[in-house]
Amino acid sequence: MKKRTTAIWMSMVLCAAMLAGCGAGRKVDADTETGAVSSEAEEGPETDTALKAGAGNNDADTALRAGADSKDAEPGTAGGDGAGQEETVGGQEDPVERDGQAAGEGTADDTESGDAAALRVGSLKGPTSMGLVYLMDQAQQGGTQNRYEFTMTAAADELLPAMLSGDLDIVLIPANMASVLYNKAEGDVSVIDINTLGVLYAVSGNQEIKEMKDLKGKTVYMTGKGTTPDHVMQYLLRENGLTAADVTLEYKSEAAEVAAVLAEMPEAVGVLPQPFVTAACAQNEQLAVVLDLTGQWEAVQGEGGSRLVTGVTVVRNALLTENQAAVDVFLEEHAASAAYANEHVEETAQLVAEAGIIDKAQVAAKALPECNITYIDGEEMKTALSGYLEVLWEQDPESVGGGLPGDGFYYVGSQNHASAGR
Repeated sequence: MKKRTTAIWMSMVLCAAMLAGCGAGRKVDADTETGAVSSEAEEGPETDTALKAGAGNNDADTALRAGADSKDAEPGTAGGDGAGQEETVGGQEDPVERDGQAAGEGTADDTESGDAAALRVGSLKGPTSMGLVYLMDQAQQGGTQNRYEFTMTAAADELLPAMLSGDLDIVLIPANMASVLYNKAEGDVSVIDINTLGVLYAVSGNQEIKEMKDLKGKTVYMTGKGTTPDHVMQYLLRENGLTAADVTLEYKSEAAEVAAVLAEMPEAVGVLPQPFVTAACAQNEQLAVVLDLTGQWEAVQGEGGSRLVTGVTVVRNALLTENQAAVDVFLEEHAASAAYANEHVEETAQLVAEAGIIDKAQVAAKALPECNITYIDGEEMKTALSGYLEVLWEQDPESVGGGLPGDGFYYVGSQNHASAGR
C-alpha cells in the first residue's frame, strides 16, 4: 500500500513538474557558444531543478544534469518523499505572490457589504502562470472586472491544502491531480477549464520514425514507471496494436539519464517532457522530435474524442454558490489571457520575464510556443478531460484518486450547473 501511495504522489508530482518545468526558472543562455539550456538553482530540499548548469558553462552535458539531492525524485519533479512539502522560491518560504496583485475597481458581483472580494488564484511557476500573465498585468493596472490575488508556487502539492482549507478559490493544477482533489474534497470542487495540453515528445536521431507503429522492435527510454506519462505511453502503444513483445520500455530514474542515453546513441528513442526536449536537442544536433504524443493521442481518439491534458483550472464550489458571476467573468478573462499569450508572444514574453517566471524575455519568447497553453471550457472541456481521466483510471484507478469524477465535476456553464457536487 505504501508503494502504491508513493507511486500516486510521484505521478501527481511528475505532472506538476511538467507544468512548472516548461521554461520555469530555466533559460537558454544566449551568451554561451553552445546555447545549452541552463537553470537558476531553486533553493529548497524538496525539488531538484530539471536542468542544472552554471551561467556561462560551455559544457553542454551539464545542461542535462538533474540535481542529486533527492534519491526518489522523478525527473524534473519535486523529490519523492518531499512531495507534500512546499518548495522555496527565491529564498522565501512562502509561495511567491505577484506584486500589486489586487486590482480592478469593477467586479462581477459584490458582497453583502458592497465591497468586492478578491478572487485568490494559485498557479504553478510555468505554463499555467505564463497563460495568466496578461490577466495579472491587466489586474495590476485596474483593467479587469474582478479583483484578484495571484499566488505562484514551484510545487503543485502546495496548492492542494490551500484549496481544501479555503485559502485559495481557484487553482491551476495537473489534470489527474484535479481528480484526486475532487475525491479528497468529496466533490466540493469543480473543473472549469483546460489550460495546458500535452508536453511529452519522443526524441531521436532516427528520422524514419513517423508514427507509433514505427517503434516496433525498438527500445524506448523514459522515466516515471507507473506514473501518468507511463500510462499515456502504454495506452498509445496498445491503441496502435503494439505489445510489450513489440516495444521495450526501459525506465530511467531521471530525465537526465534518458538524455544521456540519447547523447551516446542518437538513434535510440527517448520520451521526454519539455524543457528536456529542448535541452537534449540543443546538446546534440542529430536529435529532433519524431513524435508529438499529444498529436498521437488525438490521432487515436479521432475528431470529438478526448485530449492529452496536462493542466486544468479548478474552483471551490463554495465560490460557485456564493459568486458564480465572478467565476464566469474569470473564465472570460482567463480565455482572453491565454489567447493573448499565443497571439502576442513577444509582449507576453516580456510579462513572463517581469513576473520572474523566466529570467530573459527572449528566452520566454522561445519557450511560449512549446508550452501548449490553451483555453478549453464547456462541453468540449468535459469531453476532452473525462476521456483522458478514464484512460488513466483504466490503467490505475488510484492515479485519479480511486474513482472517476461524476458529471458535477465539470462546470459547463451556469445553466447546466445547478449543483456543484457529484
